[in-house]
Amino acid sequence: MAGHSHAKNVMHRKQAQGAKRARAYGKLIREITVSAKTGMPDPAHNPRLRAAVKAALVANMTRDTIDRAIKRVAQGAAGENYEEVRYEGYGPHGIAVIVEALTDNRNRTGGDLRSIFAKGGGALGETNSVAFQFDRKGVLRYPASVASADAMLEAAIEAGAEDAESGEEGHEVSTSVEDFATVRDALEARFGTAEAARLEWWPSTMLGLDADKAAEVMKLLDALDDHDDVQQVYANLEADEAAMDALTA
Repeated sequence: MAGHSHAKNVMHRKQAQGAKRARAYGKLIREITVSAKTGMPDPAHNPRLRAAVKAALVANMTRDTIDRAIKRVAQGAAGENYEEVRYEGYGPHGIAVIVEALTDNRNRTGGDLRSIFAKGGGALGETNSVAFQFDRKGVLRYPASVASADAMLEAAIEAGAEDAESGEEGHEVSTSVEDFATVRDALEARFGTAEAARLEWWPSTMLGLDADKAAEVMKLLDALDDHDDVQQVYANLEADEAAMDALTA
């Protein structure tokens, strides 16, 4: 019986991983589609599309799948018309949450997210109900292999970035919204296309929680992230090292 249970457990995990990968690919395709529609359907002349393609390649999406998605837009094929929508609310224990979505049906997405917030012990709020607790930043992320920490910091500062942090996982360059395009273009000219290049919401104040409370918040954030329409989820959660180790164990 133990062996049988283990086999079912492994199978369930593999199915779950496959479903998560499919959802991730779906989100990437949406971003590629929207990027191609809002600019030229050519990555060489559309920085947002170029970043979306890079993100898809990093996620191991095939070039053929990416090219087909861009081609559909270029040929004017009929399909969903996605719009970018921001949702805000509070999670358990007063955690502030911002959700960015690409949706072809605001009512459906809003209703779904309202239900997810409620089931997770939180509440969906009005626009700008929590945005004041975050700063809007331009962010570029590169693998560690493209440059040394000193070289990346020097290039970022020369380009007009606010800061650059480097570690084993890579380089993260932050900019003001106004300087984002200038910094992105300068760093691309020197290091190539970034693995991620987008505007993000960074918490200006963090809320510290213990492991048990942080786990409740993470359950909500994971549920939001699993929704097909959701592209990014931001929260001002801060858990100490022991709590994070427990959450990721």
